[in-house]
Amino acid sequence: MAPSSVRSWWRSLRRSQRPSDDAALDDRLDPTEAKRQIDRIPRFRILVMGRSNAGKTTVLQRVCNTMDQPEIFDENGEKVDTRAVQGSLGRGYHNIEDELVFKSNPRYVFHDSCGFEAGSEEEFDKMMKFVTNQAKSTKLEKKLHAIWYCIPLNERHRMVMAAERKFFNECDSGHVPVIVLLTKADTLNLDAVQQLMRRGLTLDDAMREAPEIETQLQNGCLAKIKQWLDEMKFPPQSYLILTGMEQESADCEELLKCTANALTEEGLQGLLISSQQSNLGLCMEFAIMRTLKQSMNMGADCIDLEELAYALGMWFPFEVCEILQVQV
Repeated sequence: MAPSSVRSWWRSLRRSQRPSDDAALDDRLDPTEAKRQIDRIPRFRILVMGRSNAGKTTVLQRVCNTMDQPEIFDENGEKVDTRAVQGSLGRGYHNIEDELVFKSNPRYVFHDSCGFEAGSEEEFDKMMKFVTNQAKSTKLEKKLHAIWYCIPLNERHRMVMAAERKFFNECDSGHVPVIVLLTKADTLNLDAVQQLMRRGLTLDDAMREAPEIETQLQNGCLAKIKQWLDEMKFPPQSYLILTGMEQESADCEELLKCTANALTEEGLQGLLISSQQSNLGLCMEFAIMRTLKQSMNMGADCIDLEELAYALGMWFPFEVCEILQVQV
C-alpha cells in the first residue's frame, strides 16, 4: 500500500480512538520504567561455528557495526582477561560457555563452537551438550536462539569436511535454526579472473568481466554445499552467501533477514530485528509487513491503538520504541 494510504489510515484510526489529553498523559509510560522493562527482555543469543579463519569474527563485527574485539564473560557473568584469549574466535581457544559481547551492541550475545572442527571428540561432546542445554533452557536469558555455521569459500576443495558431516548428522538443535553462512565469497573473484585469462582475455578485460563469473562460481559452491548437507540427518534451515564482509561498511541486512525468517516465533524475530542498531529501515520493513499490514486487514473498530503501537514498537530499538509510545 502506498505511504499516503498508510498515513491516511493511521490518522483516521487515531481520530477514532484519541483519548483526552489527561488520559493520554496518565497512560504514558515513564521513560525510566520503560527502560527497566526493556532491560528485562533477553538478549538475542547466537552460537557461531566454523573452522579457524572462516571469517567468524569479521561477520560478528559487521553485525555489531564495530572494528573492536568483543569483551568475553564467563558463564557466571565475570569478565575474562582478554589478553589471555586474544584472537580466540580464530583459534577456537576459549570455553563455549563464554559470552562474547561487543560494546557497540550488547543486545547480541555470541558463543564460539570452541574448536571441535579440528577433530576433537571431547570438544564435539561439549558443543552438543551446550546446544541441547541452551535450546531447552527454561531461563529466557540463557536460551539459544540461532546457530550460524560458517563455511569459507576460499577453500573450495574442502568446503564440507568431516566436522560439517558430523555436526549435521549428529547434532539435533531442536527448534534452534541453523543457518549456513558461506563466508569469504569475495575470494572467488581471483578464481574468476584466472579462469577468464585462461580463455585468452587480457587482465583488464578479465577483471571487467570477472563479477559475472564470480557470481556463477559462488552459486555453484552454494549448490554443491546444499546438495551435500541437505542429505544429512539434521540439515540446516537456510543458506546464505556473504559478500563484502571485509568492508567496514558491509551491509548485514540479508543476514538478519535470513535469520529472522528461519525463526518460528514472531517474538524472537522482533528480538533479533530490534537488537540491531544500524538499519532502521529493516525495523520499519518488518513492522509494516508483519504487524501493520495484518492490522490494516482488520476493521478500525477491532484495533486497539495502544496495543498496535506497542506491537509496532517491538520491532525497534528501545530509543525508537520510546518515541513511538510518546507520540501515541
